[in-house]
Amino acid sequence: MVGYSSCMPNWLESLLGEEFFTPCMVHETMKRNEKNIFCLDCCSSLCPHCFPHHHLHRLLQIRRYMYHDVVRVEEFGKLMKCSSIQSYIANGAKVVFLNQRSQANLRIYDNSCLFCERSLPDQYIYCCISCKANELLRNGEGLARELKECNILSIDECQFTTESILESPEASSSSSGGGNIVISHKKFGLAGTEASSRRKKGVPVRAPLF
Repeated sequence: MVGYSSCMPNWLESLLGEEFFTPCMVHETMKRNEKNIFCLDCCSSLCPHCFPHHHLHRLLQIRRYMYHDVVRVEEFGKLMKCSSIQSYIANGAKVVFLNQRSQANLRIYDNSCLFCERSLPDQYIYCCISCKANELLRNGEGLARELKECNILSIDECQFTTESILESPEASSSSSGGGNIVISHKKFGLAGTEASSRRKKGVPVRAPLF
């Protein structure tokens, strides 16, 4: 993929323009048919049932975090440099957003994304992959220095149906060193609630008779 200088490669343009987590029309009658895989060789989104027909292709799993599409830095970093894009930590792995998100008027940081001007920690200059790609094309630098050659990109078939959603109603965020946002998922046990509900009532003490 190295060599694109004045335009966006087809796979990247398709990835950023694709709508994920929608039902697969090929397998619309089957369960778990949400499209959460992207095939770089076919430039199309896939559902887990499409996987067997593309298992020899370069595949990228798309995950969902805060109602937006993200990819793991460990995986997407094989295709494009991600160090300048703001990252988050979810389920123990760094992730970056594919596209821009709506932003509040409140500015938390003085620094901002070079393309969309979203408020960012000082060590980052882009808020998502699309902003980085569009800014490099807009200013004439191109993407050649940022893209990497990647002939093999596979995913674990056992994981892409269970780890695609990184958010939960119980998730709570807190700032972490290095500008990453850490998401912690609390697991509430039943022992505490059950113990209190099953706790025996004390033996009533009668008032003294006069």
